[in-house]
Parts: sequence; C-alpha cells; structure tokens
Amino acid sequence: MNIKQLSSLVAVALAALAPSVGAQTMVNLGSASTFAVLAGTTITSTGATTLTGDLGVSPGATVTETPAMTVSGTRHVNDSTASAAQLALTAAYNDASTQTPTLSLGATYDLGGQTWQPGVYNSSGSFAVTGILILDAQSDPNAVWIFQAGSTLTTATNSQIQLINGAQAANVFWQVGSSATLNTSSQFAGNVLALTSITLTTGAIVDGRMLARNGAVTFDTNTVTVPTAIPEPSTYAILAGLAALATVMVRRSVRRGANEL
Repeated sequence: MNIKQLSSLVAVALAALAPSVGAQTMVNLGSASTFAVLAGTTITSTGATTLTGDLGVSPGATVTETPAMTVSGTRHVNDSTASAAQLALTAAYNDASTQTPTLSLGATYDLGGQTWQPGVYNSSGSFAVTGILILDAQSDPNAVWIFQAGSTLTTATNSQIQLINGAQAANVFWQVGSSATLNTSSQFAGNVLALTSITLTTGAIVDGRMLARNGAVTFDTNTVTVPTAIPEPSTYAILAGLAALATVMVRRSVRRGANEL
C-alpha cells in the first residue's frame, strides 16, 4: 500500500465517523470543579447527608445542618476560595447557555424513557426526567452532553439517569435558568449549574455537582459525589496515530526498496 492509498483510506474512515461527532465543547468548571455543592446564599441540610468534595457558599455565609453533614473535602464559607468558585461557575454557566443546540425541544420536555447521544439539547422552558434517562457515549469517553433549561429542571420520584458505553457524569451539564429539584430517591448524574436554587428531597443520590449561583441549596438525607473524568483518546486521535504509524512504515518500505535497487 502506498502513501496515497493509505491517505485515502484514512479520509474515508474519518468521513464515516463524522456524523456521530457533536459541535458541543466541554464546559470548564475551573476552580468550581472541586465542589460537591456551591451556593450563593445558604446551604441547609436535614438528615444524614454525605458530600464527597468541597462545600462552598458565597456571598452568603450560612450553613445549617441537622445533623452535621459528612464532608470529605474542605468547607469554604464566604471566603476567597468560595468567591473565586462562584466566578468560575458564572463563566461555566454562560458557556453552557450559549452553545448552539443540536436539538431544540420546545417549552416543556420530558427526557425520560429515551436514550440520548452526545449533544446540546435546549428547552425554552422546563426539562423533566421521569423513569429512566439513558446517556449513550457510543464508546467515546470524551462525549459531552449539555442540557439547557430556560427555567426549571425536575426529576420525578425514583427516576434514574444511566450512563452507558463510556459516558461519564463529569461530562454532563445541566444549565438551569432558574431552579432545579431532584425528587425523592432520584438517581442523578451530571453537573447542575443553576441560576437560582437547587433542592434535593429525601434520598436523592447524585454522581455530579450541585452548583447554584444566586440562591440556596437544600439537602434532605442525600449523597453527592464529585465525579472524576477519565479522559481517553478519541476515535479520531486513535485513527490519526495509526495513520501516522502506517505512513512511517510505508516510507521505510519505500526507502528499503530504493536501497535494494
């Protein structure tokens, strides 16, 4: 196989993959990335709540907890770290809100009971999650989802978000124009970036982050775990590497042939 033939094969392979690649880009949480919860005014918890990650509130300075929450990270109450995290959250929120939608879904839309590929999904009003919502990365661990809700996000009791084929909670973003509510025993995945407030009712479990810009975050016997992204080479990177290796091999073969003449 000569270099021209190899280049043609790689081009065909890349073209075949192109339809599965979205235009969305990763949202950078910056200094907010270490926080399991970040609120603008207050954090309130009843029941046994466990946070794996940092806790922060700014410019508010009130954390009310009965009993005390279990927090594996550092508590930042109206300090410079919490303030910087709020600035980073604002930047991330604006980034998520301005990315071009892959699909616009109307004023009110229930995402549950369906499988969604990577992309940017927009509702001018509210998103709901009823039953099971499946996010399919199609074997790309770098796949990104952005859900843009003009007003609210609400998950139903016992609803679930399931991640398959390499999908990662760290790469799922919920940009919420007002407030989010995760109802009883919801199993939720992703990072909520809410303009106002976030409420978790009894037993809701989160693989992600609860980040509120201007309002309160309220817990009731919940678990929130900051996800760890595991970046891996994309299919494009793998193909590019193989193409480069094959090109080197062809060139060496050509040189050997020339030397034998």
